[in-house]
Amino acid sequence: MKIVVIGGSGLIGSKVVAGLRQRGHEVLAASPSTGVNTVTGEGLKDAFAGAQVVIDVANSPSFETAAAMAFFEAAGHNIFAAEKAAGVKHHVALSVVGTERLLEFGYFGAKLAQERAIENSGQPYTIVRATQFFEFVGGIAQEATKGDTVRVSSARIQPMAADDVAAAVVDAALAGPVNGMIEIAGPESFQMDQLIRTYLAVRNDRKEVITDPEARYFGIRLDDRSLTPDVGARLGTITFDEWLRGQPAAAA
Repeated sequence: MKIVVIGGSGLIGSKVVAGLRQRGHEVLAASPSTGVNTVTGEGLKDAFAGAQVVIDVANSPSFETAAAMAFFEAAGHNIFAAEKAAGVKHHVALSVVGTERLLEFGYFGAKLAQERAIENSGQPYTIVRATQFFEFVGGIAQEATKGDTVRVSSARIQPMAADDVAAAVVDAALAGPVNGMIEIAGPESFQMDQLIRTYLAVRNDRKEVITDPEARYFGIRLDDRSLTPDVGARLGTITFDEWLRGQPAAAA
């Protein structure tokens, strides 16, 4: 069947496109670079013509609250209108585990609004909520760095490989709409300070990691439920150690 992947050139989107093509589906990777702009609506009619499934893994180009809210509102309005006109049967979107627990960072308020818009769109849907990606652990460490120290919480985190995220999105797209949420996470949970120490050690980064229960995660005070899934989440198969071994070697 024909499947459109919005954000099909990004980290997750490119892997979703490849996975769907491997299963023999006709896949259109939609992004501004291919003439499809969800914010303006440009190209959506042609892209969605004949599509049975639309997968939205695009993200706001800005984490600033108002900009992210404007992006998701405009994109959602245009996507749902185009889906209905084209007769699309299943809308799949990627979101974040614990969104409603992370609202101290305004971006997550925008993600929550995106989820609510999907639920109220009238379109059959599946929302796939994922935990943080292994690929973003370096960014988490950088955001918490001041000088030669990295100050992070010991709250639990259960990150996962982008390959596992993409595989779950593909499976969700090829199954029927659940008209609800599916949670996915990595096979292991860690204390965040432990995770960051392991990552920096492998990267030959000698910064000191300081465990601080009051340390913020992008402005959010964490506890052990903030970033972890509910019981029953689908777990990936790639461990953090396996993922680390697959990364380019760090400079000595």
